[in-house]
Amino acid sequence: MNESACRSVPPIVAIVGRPNVGKSTLFNRFAGSRRVLVEDTPGVTRDRIVEEVEACGRPVLLVDTAGLDPDAEAGLGQAVQAQAQAAMQEADAILFVVDGKGGLLPEDEAIARTLRRSQRPLLLAVNKIDVPAHRANTAEFHRLGLPLRAVSAEHGSGAWDALEALVGELPPASATVAVPRSEGEGPVRIALVGRPNVGKSSWLNRLLGSERVVVSDRPGTTRDTVDSRLETTAGEFVLVDTAGLRRPGRRDAVAERASAYLTMRALERADVALVVIDASEGFTDQDARVAGLARERGRAAAILANKWDLLDRDDPREARRVADEIERRLRFMADTPVLHVSARTGARGGRILPLARKLARAARTRIDTPALNAWLKDATARHEPAMAQKGGGRRRPVKFLYATQTGTAPPSFVLFCTAPDSIQKSYLRFLENRLRERFGLVGTPVRLVLRHRRGN
Repeated sequence: MNESACRSVPPIVAIVGRPNVGKSTLFNRFAGSRRVLVEDTPGVTRDRIVEEVEACGRPVLLVDTAGLDPDAEAGLGQAVQAQAQAAMQEADAILFVVDGKGGLLPEDEAIARTLRRSQRPLLLAVNKIDVPAHRANTAEFHRLGLPLRAVSAEHGSGAWDALEALVGELPPASATVAVPRSEGEGPVRIALVGRPNVGKSSWLNRLLGSERVVVSDRPGTTRDTVDSRLETTAGEFVLVDTAGLRRPGRRDAVAERASAYLTMRALERADVALVVIDASEGFTDQDARVAGLARERGRAAAILANKWDLLDRDDPREARRVADEIERRLRFMADTPVLHVSARTGARGGRILPLARKLARAARTRIDTPALNAWLKDATARHEPAMAQKGGGRRRPVKFLYATQTGTAPPSFVLFCTAPDSIQKSYLRFLENRLRERFGLVGTPVRLVLRHRRGN
């Protein structure tokens, strides 16, 4: 692949609506029967808000906006409008879910007015139409003037038809935005992602203000955003804009859910994710979700533990405790580098861009086949896999025959063996760790796929 090669960005479909209309049930319906397999990364929280599925023969990223607030009814208007605005700004298409049993409510009409201004493909899913007799309940929703489908998230009827009708309104895959992807030493595309108010903008401004030699602003590949190109002694970089989300005046839960759109959009356009956390608050569940999203989307990543100066100044023992907590919470991606930084003082800021370049190189690593198979032979000889169970209670050793690399960013490999179904996840992790050690695959996801091949 050369410098001009591109990869397409899967479109984002947001599932929106007021609380308790069945958004999460519908999301889980799609995720549970997704028509394309995605990695189930061990240790990543299962409180999923993003899932890759296949609709109309193309990959699509579904974003669930449920769980805005346990006491959502107390501030429903503000919550649903924040949700609708986030979807309108960042999604490519919107699946608007309403409650067919509860009937049309003023809040539904308010959301519809907001979404109609988005100029995005939009479909109204009237949920809880569980039996044919309930179809009459859809009549009043035609007042919203939106394309309408009757669905039952609980039983699945009409659900996939609705999603594919919506995806069918998107531009064809060949016409969607593509971003550069290089295996060479071209510019590294960096996304600063994380929760609101952890210091992403501060680091963006500091990197641009103090590190730049040449900066040219030009329109990015997302709506109403601008990417910044800079050249430094560490090389060329493009900072992917993730601005746009502001938390003041909104509930934290609303902001965290809405940030999924921004995070996913930035990750799809980046080579490297710098996950910014507020070290003074520790490593939160939402920090783990963002880091997990970076890993799931195949992006090399590092953690920027911002505001570390506050910990060093107040209590060095607290700094040690937070460092241990980050290490413990990151066990599902233990290879990820962590930098203790401060946007306020600039502490250790000089390490960020060289680290990003190192991560990009690791993600673009291509291993020649003889070296790869020498590694496989050595690793399996040092620690043999458990024997495979055969018919009649007989057990036979599993033989690994050979390996081949199928892609980069992230590095992806197919390992051929005699009994892939008998290989335990723990052994696959062992192979992944040995592969990282041998070839310096630091901070990047590694994809290992097992294939059956009969031995001699």
